Amino acid sequence: MPEQHTILGGKVYVYKCPNSRLWQCSTYFAGKNRRISTKEESLSKAKEIAEGWYLQLRGKLRSGEIKSEKTFREASEHYLREYDIITQGQRNQRYVEGQHWRSRLHLVPFFGNLGLSEITAGKVQEYHIHRRQEAIAKRGKPPAHNTLHQEMVALRQTLKTALRQGWLDRLPDLSESYRSSPMISHPAWFSAEECQQLYEATRKRAHEPKQERYRWESEQLHDYVLFAVNTGLRPDEAWRLQFRDVTIVDDENLGKRILAIEVRGKRGVGYCKSMPGAVQPFERLQARLRPARLEGVPPDPNGPNNAATAAKPWRTPGPTDLVFPKWQRELFKTILEEQNLRFDRDDRPRTAYSLRHTYICLRLTEGVDIYQIAKNCRTSVEMIEKYYAAHIKTSLDAAAINVMRPQKAIQSTQARAQPPNDDGADV
Repeated sequence: MPEQHTILGGKVYVYKCPNSRLWQCSTYFAGKNRRISTKEESLSKAKEIAEGWYLQLRGKLRSGEIKSEKTFREASEHYLREYDIITQGQRNQRYVEGQHWRSRLHLVPFFGNLGLSEITAGKVQEYHIHRRQEAIAKRGKPPAHNTLHQEMVALRQTLKTALRQGWLDRLPDLSESYRSSPMISHPAWFSAEECQQLYEATRKRAHEPKQERYRWESEQLHDYVLFAVNTGLRPDEAWRLQFRDVTIVDDENLGKRILAIEVRGKRGVGYCKSMPGAVQPFERLQARLRPARLEGVPPDPNGPNNAATAAKPWRTPGPTDLVFPKWQRELFKTILEEQNLRFDRDDRPRTAYSLRHTYICLRLTEGVDIYQIAKNCRTSVEMIEKYYAAHIKTSLDAAAINVMRPQKAIQSTQARAQPPNDDGADV
């Protein structure tokens, strides 16, 4: 047993470990066990040093240098470790990584040394000011609203973790002060005329690529544009699509062939029935993968098996092959810029998602039932009404708006509405 003595009413222990000639001291202070070496061989001097050390700890506690509670840094470490385990396989890995770098680069440097009870609404407001000043100093413009929103999400989830652990008794107000009600931003889409312009541009690039080695990419992009505008699939749903998920069926009501698609995306498994215009692009996507050399047919210099791609191991697509194995992002952007379609009139950039927005807007313009569009696009009627239908002029019923009442009825109504004259009698 090590030799041990207590001082200050048992708050501090002075002890000597076996095979050591120096005295050490320890105490349980502000929720942690703390110990130091006195570097003294004399017991009396060791007690004096231990007493002075304990009094210094009390002074640091009063000045805020020592926290008697969990700090934000400790809560953040616990939250990120817990978040990685619980969300494994349920959240996109890039989003999970984003929570890590948002905490590491912005939240912990600002809140890290603060006790959890010190994170108040005022301190959160100071963080908003700090982030804006920092971004303006570095890039000349404030951070985007969505960037700050994601950081507030990470902050809120960290504090909720502390609340569950009993380290915090309530959450502070994290809302942004002085912010006006945000405008509803309508997604960028292509009008019918712009759609036709985009079709013709991608078709021309597919038939006449800038370089022969990019013929396959150009043809794939053209068919993707047609496929997306005629199905309304989200980009991630289309890129996850396999050949076994798509079936060509005959629609009895239309008397035409359409695609019945089993969609696997962020909302789980859903179903989509395409427009007839999606069938031919899908058949071309199938044919583009079929082998010509294996069947003894020489490569067609103008077809998908041209001389530039004849060396590829062409084969029949299997059921698990991706319909769109690669997204031609740069080529799509280049064509949009060439056609002056990169941005809409409100300077919103058009992306692959704009093709889905185009499908929904064109369907609304044609007067399709909004509930059927919502089901086919695996979204809600509320989302379509909020972000799409509000700016579609055909959603307004002119007959219901421009109601003309009979003239006699209007005159009688005006007569009843007049005020009494000076003697109190009605006019």
